[in-house]
Amino acid sequence: MSKTLIVKDVVKYYGDFKAIDDVSLTINPGEFFTLLGPSGCGKTTLLRMIAGFNSIEDGTISFDDLVINDIPAHKRNIGMVFQNYAIFPHLSVFDNVAYGLKARKVPKDEIKRRVDEVLEMVKMSEYAARSPQQLSGGQQQRVALARAIVIQPAVLLMDEPLSNLDAKLRVEMRTVIKKIQNQLGITTVYVTHDQQEALAISDRIAVMNKGVIQQIGSPQEIYMNPENTFVAGFIGITNFMKASVSGNSVKIGRIYDLKAKTAETFDGESIISVRPEQIKFTEPSGGAADAEIGFSTFLGDFINYEVKLPWDQTVQVNEYIKDSHIIRQPGEKVGISFEEDRVRLFTPDGGKEIKIC
Repeated sequence: MSKTLIVKDVVKYYGDFKAIDDVSLTINPGEFFTLLGPSGCGKTTLLRMIAGFNSIEDGTISFDDLVINDIPAHKRNIGMVFQNYAIFPHLSVFDNVAYGLKARKVPKDEIKRRVDEVLEMVKMSEYAARSPQQLSGGQQQRVALARAIVIQPAVLLMDEPLSNLDAKLRVEMRTVIKKIQNQLGITTVYVTHDQQEALAISDRIAVMNKGVIQQIGSPQEIYMNPENTFVAGFIGITNFMKASVSGNSVKIGRIYDLKAKTAETFDGESIISVRPEQIKFTEPSGGAADAEIGFSTFLGDFINYEVKLPWDQTVQVNEYIKDSHIIRQPGEKVGISFEEDRVRLFTPDGGKEIKIC
């Protein structure tokens, strides 16, 4: 049965270095929750604290009402999928998956039934007698997933499980993982540094940096409504530009006036975040406000342009093939406009959003 996972005021030190800084979050039963961030941000450390592999200096971790801080890892009823698969090379696929059930002294007929069932679920039934050396990377990852879920864990933990696979196989396997997790309804904590992977697979995401949670939200919330410049810059691609606010009016580069207004009182310099798909080309005016096409990259359904703005800044702009059947040439003059209801404005230090309407 899936559990609510509650992390409250958790702290972790390595010597004098605070790797996890007073982190709190609640993960709902059956939720697919992702810890996302750059290398060294603390996401794997937090996962290992949940698993019982790392000590907890302060705070509590609970499954429902049960505090698990002092419960050994092997008694926490968790399933774990590692980055390097960690399957036993001397055991067959069947015996690898059955390992946890045998350790729990499950009857033999029950072991066979459950292993056969989970191998069918991960599409590995025909490979049951093979050794790991006879499997591809994707197949080995399916075995690792099967071994983790066959014990019917209360919580499933996954530490960058797809990072060793090629790009196409990663997309295939993330779909497999999400479908199986939906089918079983297991509370799942997933660690990755891959933004696209997190957006594609998660119910909610916690973006981490330097041991601190920067924002928690659905993939749509994280992408569309970042709460600071770190989140805006880490999730997808964005253009940061200097802006100035006077009263509640906003001017970009001291040239372009946003029609959008601030919903709160703020005066002074600020930072605006605009994603490449939120900048549109218009007809050039023939004046000093025109932008200039620089480098272009054809990416199938859209073309990515580097565009020099009239206030001497270069930004990325995506123009989709469905909207334009031409490839703009370097040096070509264009007008620009912003999807003003989607841009985000932040304080000068980037730490807080300034609401606009």
